[in-house]
This record gives sequence, structure tokens and C-alpha cells, in this order.
Amino acid sequence: MKKIITTLTFSTLLLMSCSKSDSSDSDEYEGLTLLDLNERIYAGGATTIFSENSLAYSVAAPNLTEAEDDKHTIGDRAFETTFVTNPAPVYGGLGPIFNSNSCISCHPGDGRAAFPTDLERSRGFFMRVSLPGTDAHGGPLPVPGFGTQVQNRALTGFQPEGKYAVSFTDSIVTFRDGSKVTLKVPHYTLNGVSATVPPNILISPRTSMPIYGLGLLENIPEADLKALEDVNDANNDGISGKINYVWDGVHKKRMVGRFGWKANTATLLDEAAGSFSGDLGVTNPYYPVEIGKGQAHSDDGKNDDPEMSKEMVDATEFYLQTLAVPAMRNAHKKSVRYGAYIFEGIGCAKCHTVKQRTLNAPTPALANQTFYPYTDMLLHDMGPALADNRPDFLANGREWRTRPLWGIGLQEIASGHTNFLHDGRAKNITEAILWHGGESEKSKKIFLKLTKKEREDLLEFLNSI
Repeated sequence: MKKIITTLTFSTLLLMSCSKSDSSDSDEYEGLTLLDLNERIYAGGATTIFSENSLAYSVAAPNLTEAEDDKHTIGDRAFETTFVTNPAPVYGGLGPIFNSNSCISCHPGDGRAAFPTDLERSRGFFMRVSLPGTDAHGGPLPVPGFGTQVQNRALTGFQPEGKYAVSFTDSIVTFRDGSKVTLKVPHYTLNGVSATVPPNILISPRTSMPIYGLGLLENIPEADLKALEDVNDANNDGISGKINYVWDGVHKKRMVGRFGWKANTATLLDEAAGSFSGDLGVTNPYYPVEIGKGQAHSDDGKNDDPEMSKEMVDATEFYLQTLAVPAMRNAHKKSVRYGAYIFEGIGCAKCHTVKQRTLNAPTPALANQTFYPYTDMLLHDMGPALADNRPDFLANGREWRTRPLWGIGLQEIASGHTNFLHDGRAKNITEAILWHGGESEKSKKIFLKLTKKEREDLLEFLNSI
């Protein structure tokens, strides 16, 4: 019986069948025990919930105190609030230019948005833009008339900054067994713009990201992330992850980037306050200036800023920090165990680091937790096929933060689709893997050589975590 051994070279792995007898009752594969998978069942440590329904991403961590649970509920209301234009007795301040009128509309079921069927009316899909160079803090350089994100909606009497358009070409990928997958390669443009588009504009499409488990990720010790860095690939394994150091607009200092597709946001407070301002056009004490102030057709001139209270933003931050993580499922199933074995054997875990921890945390429920997010939180070169060619602080145009994999098997039931990657171009997990390149090219090539059963086991494992 042949096994995948993680210390073997990739060229050796390519010659192996990765197969194991279906009649085996062993609970142990090389370097992976059933006990190890049992531990991973508690994907979020003490914040884990056992839910497999449409609310799998939307439940408060079960280890919150009663007072914390009440604060979480307040934040939940803020996250689900539909904002309207001022003057309004409550929830006013929308716009005048914006991408959406509520947080939940971009994060269905507290997960990610699907690739839109109509980009003109999209929610949860947006377009980052910038010019070559950096701003005063080392971040993307804003585009005159657009800033760093195109606002595709506007209140009556105002003009959106622009609309998005996309066309596709086909790229056919063939597995060793002859199976084929057709990847849709997107090509994006801006139209209906309210300002002149510079010829050197840099465009990066994005979809929204899931929001469960973020408090744990926020509290991974910086020292642990530094220990995972290997910027110059000193160990010669082809993997060279690095931290993105970014400017935090709330705390007014340079910090470790943890959130966003390029790890360009450091804290969940900055994420919450910045999203209310940048996505909804709702000013708050942390971001008190209208995003379009000084631009044509995008300044309401009402002198009513900030339009949202500090307490509401802070409660939203707490909500983002304290959503539970769904448990791993089917850990005892042989095909799931073997899929985990393949996952680690072909090198996926080199970037999708299985285990992380917290030490101290402002919220006791998040402190001293061992959890299993399947991410190193670092930037990696993903190759030319996924490149947006738009730098973001230390992230270059080919680098993206390793996506946490926990909970992805529940995405269809929680958010209603199986779209993945930064712009939702992948229609399922298989396509997402096939888009990988750069530092993950070797692992992808091995994936292409797996048998149909081995691919099925790998996917079953991924859908279980």
C-alpha cells in the first residue's frame, strides 16, 4: 500500500498513486491521526458551534457572558440595518454615493457574496482602484474622482462614480485521467463613469468575505505570524509568505494586516468603521468625512457628520469579533481522514496552516484558544492567472492573503452559492484549486495527477472543515 509522505519530494509524489486500501481499518495515516482530526472538530476552540443549517455562520460564540451576548445582539442589529438618506429619525446617513445600503446585503448569511449575475446591480462585489505609487502611509494611491474604491450607486440627484462590466474567455484544464474543467477568465472594465479614467489606473475586483471567527484571527500573536514568515524562502520549499504591514485609520499607526484579500486591514474596528464609511457612505466618529467630499456629484453638503454613533460602530466591531465558528463534521469518516492526509501530503497546509492559537485577548471568550482556521494569515504569490497587478501596502500585484478554509463546506447552505476566490470567479472548490499558481503551482500540478477518488476524498475533507 502506497502512502503520501510529506517529507518526500514533489517529483516522487507525482509518481505515487496516493492510494490506500479501502479495506483498511487503520485510524492513522503518516503524520495524521484520528485523534488529530478529533481535535480539529472544535474548529473555533471554545467558540465552536455544532450547526449545519442556514445559520451556521450567524450564531454568537457560545462562551460569551450574558452581557457580552447582549452587546453582540446590538452589533448584529447594526450589521443588518438598512440605512436610508438623511434626514431620518433612525439609521440615516446613506450615501450620497455608496456600494450598498447594509452590511448584511454584502455578506449573505454572514458569509461571502456570490459572483453577481448582473454587475450593474451587484451587492457584495466592488472594484478597488488606485494609481501607481503610494500615499503618505504607504498604501494605494487614490485616483482623482474615484478614490480607492468605485462607488456604483448614488442617491437621487447624485451620480455614481461608475459601473462595472465583465467579459469572459475560456481556459480548459485537463486532469491526468482525461477529465476537463473549463475555467472562465474574467476581463473587467469601468463604464458610465463620472470622472475621467486615467490610462494608468489599476483595477482590482473583489467580493465580500465571510465574517465568522474573525475575533480569533485578530488575536493570533504577532510573534506567531512572524515565526511563519519566510520572505526569502530560506528553507527552499518554494513558499515565501510575508506579513503585510498596513496603516490603521482608526488607531493612526502602522500595524500587522490581518483582514481583507490582501491583508490590508489591521483591526476589526477599522474594518467596521471603514466599511460603514467606504461601502455605505455613512460617516462615523472614526471616519467623519464623506467619502466623496470634494468630488463632483458626490458631496451632500448637509453638515450632519458624523451620521452614526461611536457606540453603534463599537457594537458592530464586537459582533465581528464574537461570531462562532462551525465545527468540523464527519471527522471519523475514512474518506475525510484520507482527504486530510492528501491535503497535507501535497503541500496545501504549507500556506493553509491548520492550527493557530490566541493568548491574551480583550474579550475573555477569545483568550487562550486553540483553533483550526487553515491559514497562515500571510501574503503569497499566487501566480499570473490570479494577479490583479495592483499593490496594496506591502502586497504586490500577484500576492494575496491565505484564505481561511474553515466552514467552506457550509457556504452553499449558509450563503446560497459555492463561488470562491477574490472576485468569485471559481464556481466551486475544484475550480478554486485550479486557479492556484505561483507558490502553489507544485501542489496544483499534483492535484491534477490525482485519481478521481483521491480528488473526491480531498474535496470531502475540505467540505468537512
